[in-house]
Amino acid sequence: MYEWILPSLREVLAYSQSSMAECSSAKAEQQWRISLAATEHLLLKTLATTPPHITQGLVLTAPAPLFSQPKLTQSLQTVTFTAKPFNPLALMPFHISPAMVQSAGKEVMCTLENSPTITDCAYAHTEINPEESILPLLPADPLGSEQFCLVFTEKFRLVLVLSEHISGKKEFLFSFEPEVVQQAWHALGARVVLTNPDLFTELDALVQQYSPVVADYQTIIQFSQLLLQELAEPEADKAVHNPPISPLPHIPASPSPKPSSRSDVELLQAFAHEVRTPLATIRTLTRLLLKRRDLPVPVIKRLEVIDHECTEQIDRMELLFKAAELETCSAAKSANTQLTPMSLDQVLQQSIPRWQQAATRRNLTLDVALPQQLPTVVSNPAMLDRVLTGLMENFTRSLPPGSSIQVQVIPAGDQLKLQLSPQLDCQDTTRTATLPIRKSLGQLLMFQPETGTISLNIAATKHLFQAIGGKLIVRQNPQYGEVLTIFLPLEVNSKQKVKVT
Repeated sequence: MYEWILPSLREVLAYSQSSMAECSSAKAEQQWRISLAATEHLLLKTLATTPPHITQGLVLTAPAPLFSQPKLTQSLQTVTFTAKPFNPLALMPFHISPAMVQSAGKEVMCTLENSPTITDCAYAHTEINPEESILPLLPADPLGSEQFCLVFTEKFRLVLVLSEHISGKKEFLFSFEPEVVQQAWHALGARVVLTNPDLFTELDALVQQYSPVVADYQTIIQFSQLLLQELAEPEADKAVHNPPISPLPHIPASPSPKPSSRSDVELLQAFAHEVRTPLATIRTLTRLLLKRRDLPVPVIKRLEVIDHECTEQIDRMELLFKAAELETCSAAKSANTQLTPMSLDQVLQQSIPRWQQAATRRNLTLDVALPQQLPTVVSNPAMLDRVLTGLMENFTRSLPPGSSIQVQVIPAGDQLKLQLSPQLDCQDTTRTATLPIRKSLGQLLMFQPETGTISLNIAATKHLFQAIGGKLIVRQNPQYGEVLTIFLPLEVNSKQKVKVT
């Protein structure tokens, strides 16, 4: 049951999500601020190539406009919802016409509880225009206590909500799902019908200009990268060196200059889940199309590429999610799950063609040396292939084009040794290798500015290998760069299952 006659946006998003990570009110407010900053940067990148003064999107927000960049104020139509008599100074430095200020200053005279008909109430009436518009909410509406932002563009739709739960704790929720954003608009549109029915048709037409398409996975990954960059920079430093991105109303400053490590993990889990969801939908639809027999060959090839790209990114997000899960207290037990004997030969036969493809895409050469007969190892069959492929993917991204990678698998006592060694394309053997620049992003990730790649850091990767019964050693070779060595335990007794200790 809804708390009111119409659902709040928190209720819309909460009902669409199977689970939510609990956190403090301060962390929820921090997530809200960081996500708004990432949204603004994403919009600036998305609209960078569009001419000024051409409308490219619609933003519905409360309780005040959130974006102040001139590029965005010129390219986006903004409609603000408020439950209180509006103070026009709160919108500075936004441009509002005198008629809008006078109209917005009118006070709501009645509520649903004491009015026989909605038309008897004297609501502020504002026309939709390319500048900021203001629409009222009923004083009894719980939506009046929420801060929200709905973004409608041709490339994506997004909803962000900061609200207070009945328990007193604040919650932050967001979604790129077109259905969820559409439901959020329906909840807002119903309120416009109540307060300003004449404006609903016009506003609904604006919303429908931006069709509910599934956001491209690159857009979501870009949003995740922007969010993690904002998260990695202490807010105290941002306050000193950079002005705030936008004037956010009624948000107290965070007392701690450093983001919480648990907040890093929670946000990483949330974004890994948010990226996987639309990609899984795209892959499902793609595979359904591939089952048709009337498709031309070029279309089939393109669908297969889409399927491959989705699968690759889903696996990456699964790996990030698993790494974040291992850092939580609740997942400590999962690291001690039973491992089983498995055929490494079967895993490598499936993995090596993917490694070859990853190397070829980056103009690299892969040389694999395997023994004639591979022994049975003890590991996690569901995770070993994914962890090895993720490691190889990050390894290939760190090498310059023209290099080669040597993969060796040899027995080493009671373990099996798998080593990745780079061979750089350099005629001068006295020249030392130049390692890629990497920046830390929070507790688990690192960012490579040269390629825009975000990957697990060494500590998190080692933790993953420990969870599947193995061990990862990274050493630096002055001439070639990083050399990665993985050790996997050999089977002692195929009937005995080994636990990670």
